[in-house]
Amino acid sequence: MRIGELSRRTGVHERLLRYYEEQGLLHPARRPSGYREYEERDAAVVRRIRSLLAAGLTTATIAAILPCLRDEGERLVPTCPDLLADLRRERDRLTRAIVDLEVSRSALDDVIGAAPAALTSRLSGVSGS
Repeated sequence: MRIGELSRRTGVHERLLRYYEEQGLLHPARRPSGYREYEERDAAVVRRIRSLLAAGLTTATIAAILPCLRDEGERLVPTCPDLLADLRRERDRLTRAIVDLEVSRSALDDVIGAAPAALTSRLSGVSGS
């Protein structure tokens, strides 16, 4: 199938599919005309990529772990022994990022809470949360 069809099947823009190819995540064949030719299994690969991106992984990390995952219904299941340690490291990185964001939010709450009452009542129509 060509890139437009893969885009329709996955809901992923053609530009992103080309980016995934540049990052080594997809490997379409090329026709003599230069057009990309995708296989049926590429739609499943794109769904895996989207799931892993939604989990907060970078494309570089995804490129490294993608060969070690298989679909089991709606779940991705690790198949390589070393993959669990990599995934735990990624989870720890995300946990640290969440803690940092919570500290930042708390600092903003302190600044917002320090605003004079007159200013807060004037801005009550503006919501940032």
